[in-house]
Amino acid sequence: MKPTARWIPYFLVAPAFAIFSLAILGPILATFGLSLTNWDGFSTPTFVGFDNFVRAFQDKIYMDSYWHAGVYIAATLILEVVVGLLLAGLVSAKRNTTFYRVAFFTPVMLPLVVISVLWSFILNPDLGILNRFLGNIGLESWQKIWLGEQATALLSLSVISGWIFAGFYMAIFYAGFQRIPSTIIESARLDGATEWQLLRQIKIPMVKNLTEVAVLLCFTGGIQVFDLVYVLTNGGPYDTTQVPTTYLVRVVFRDQQMGYGSALAVILTMVVVLVGLIYTKVRTKEDAVVEY
Repeated sequence: MKPTARWIPYFLVAPAFAIFSLAILGPILATFGLSLTNWDGFSTPTFVGFDNFVRAFQDKIYMDSYWHAGVYIAATLILEVVVGLLLAGLVSAKRNTTFYRVAFFTPVMLPLVVISVLWSFILNPDLGILNRFLGNIGLESWQKIWLGEQATALLSLSVISGWIFAGFYMAIFYAGFQRIPSTIIESARLDGATEWQLLRQIKIPMVKNLTEVAVLLCFTGGIQVFDLVYVLTNGGPYDTTQVPTTYLVRVVFRDQQMGYGSALAVILTMVVVLVGLIYTKVRTKEDAVVEY
């Protein structure tokens, strides 16, 4: 066998492509095929063309679920990315940081289901720690059914998500801050710069690429959020915390509408891919401008 044979690269790539086809490409094509049918999972599928997609765009609950996901993403951009950035600045300003890094990152390592159950006890309207604390300090008027009221349910989920993932983004930004040459930081300190000025004028501008990646991760993670919402509210109350993933699961497993659920999955996938393409296009233009 000659090492320069033209077919060798294809031979080496074939196993990886086979696995990719079976695990990813095949299910994608099968899901798209099912999205063109009316199927309950048991009887013979009936071809309906693009009727499921038309129905999806006329489904108020499904369309509202994207609005809820957008609000959730906007809130978590502040509660996760911005707070994580500030935590990274705080930790990087200290000498002994091991305890703080472990403490802030610990929630990320816990299973989301476990965290969801924990917070369900904290936010319990009768026996929860939060309402009891508010009652003990004389703020009974602030006590609420946090996960059962339309005005507070989505905000509560966003706060919980921020508590979980702020440490994740802190770790990303902290690693970026560690790559900044120490001579720059020391020179700024000798010139009298405060830690806040260091963070705002030196550290953050020098990790701009990490910030953009963090925003993209926050968006893609937010649009696909499932565990937290499913365990704590399951889309309630009155579908005010319904997001695309929880509604998709409800359509498929409760309503037994496999074809329609497949169409919802295809639309969700296209939204995520479209955002990724837009992000890549914008980044390419920005890099071209910088190089020019």
